[in-house]
Amino acid sequence: MSRIVILGAGESGAGAAVLAKKEGFDVFVSDMSAIKDKYKNLLDAHDISWEEGQHTEEKILNADEIIKSPGIPNEAPMIKKIIAKGIHIISEIEFAGRYTNSKMVCITGSNGKTTTTSLIYHIFKEAGYDVGLAGNIGKSLALQVAEDPHKYYIIELSSFQLDNMYNFRANIAILLNITPDHLDRYDNKFENYADAKMRIIQNQTAEDSFIYWNDDPTIKKELEKFQIKSVACPFSEIKEKGSIGYIEDGEYKLEYPIPFNMEQEELSLTGKHNIYNSLAAGLATNIVGVKKDVIRKSLGNFQGVEHRLEKVCKVRGVMYINDSKATNVDACWYALESMKTPTILILGGKDKGNDYNQIKNLVKEKCVGLVYLGADNKKLHDNFDSLGIPVKDTHNMKDCVAACYEMAKTGDTVLLSPCCASFDLFKNMEDRGEQFKNLVRNL
Repeated sequence: MSRIVILGAGESGAGAAVLAKKEGFDVFVSDMSAIKDKYKNLLDAHDISWEEGQHTEEKILNADEIIKSPGIPNEAPMIKKIIAKGIHIISEIEFAGRYTNSKMVCITGSNGKTTTTSLIYHIFKEAGYDVGLAGNIGKSLALQVAEDPHKYYIIELSSFQLDNMYNFRANIAILLNITPDHLDRYDNKFENYADAKMRIIQNQTAEDSFIYWNDDPTIKKELEKFQIKSVACPFSEIKEKGSIGYIEDGEYKLEYPIPFNMEQEELSLTGKHNIYNSLAAGLATNIVGVKKDVIRKSLGNFQGVEHRLEKVCKVRGVMYINDSKATNVDACWYALESMKTPTILILGGKDKGNDYNQIKNLVKEKCVGLVYLGADNKKLHDNFDSLGIPVKDTHNMKDCVAACYEMAKTGDTVLLSPCCASFDLFKNMEDRGEQFKNLVRNL
């Protein structure tokens, strides 16, 4: 019996443990943090041994293979010891892929992947397909493979998950964009991060499809390094050479595999970034064979994703928008670009090596106030104070919302689009968004 050790007992780790147990492995789960009760109960129900608050070396370094939570960096002391011992490390997605022949629709990109993944899943559900949602959102792929298998899986993949994937094959791979993000995990080298994103096409065959944004300069550069075996399906904002999905004369058009068009105004998602998300989703579902009328209806009735340009409410004629998912500069750029009214922008959090120059012009053009929200706001002061826009400095959400309320005039928009990770002051970006929404609704 081979021994599999799983590091991290969240959604992916607990799910991987259940599948490993089902497949006859000797399984042990270890988490440096406290394990949530629901995952403890799941592990106990399957008679899987676990530990929390520590990593016991003798119980880990005797593994034949390690399944690592994507949140654990390679610099973690235990990971260094595992690598030194030559034990193979994989992701939960890689492990789950060994035990299913289901079709995999996989989505990655620096921005837009949650919206696109959710939209594709929505279209599949509306079409009545047997489909599961997994990866960065939804339930653990491994747990679904073990206990609730589906014919199709729609999987959101982060670069961290792709790092530890080797033989997994995406039948449809979608790459939305590559812009600087998580550089602290990639030796502050953008090319290392870009290479991680390109792993989504490894193992693809001539039967598979690769959907990507045709105008992304980094993707163009990366494509020169690879011999693409799958069918290339590029999309662009406007019709251009090679693109098979685009907007032309106010119409949303797909050329492949079945010609499809609808009025752009009928799309439920607005803003430039959402054109890309809608084109990618339309191409993926068209390739799978979803009927045109279902694609049209679904693109028109999709409700959007929580914490992504989510309208919270209006207070004293001021609209408050929660874009807590904007954890990098590029995501904030798209949010600002879509603003139509004077904007008070909330920025800040755990900086991941951000370059704020790309949003400075938009901040000048769109913003009438800036509210910094972070444990350390020095870099924000250095970058934005010189623009001459009113600034408030805050270190918790209560003070932040109060500062916005004070600054905002009727007709303004308050936009939480922080450019940064949330871990300096919040549990995660969801916690940041929830606190914002609750405080705004109580104004």
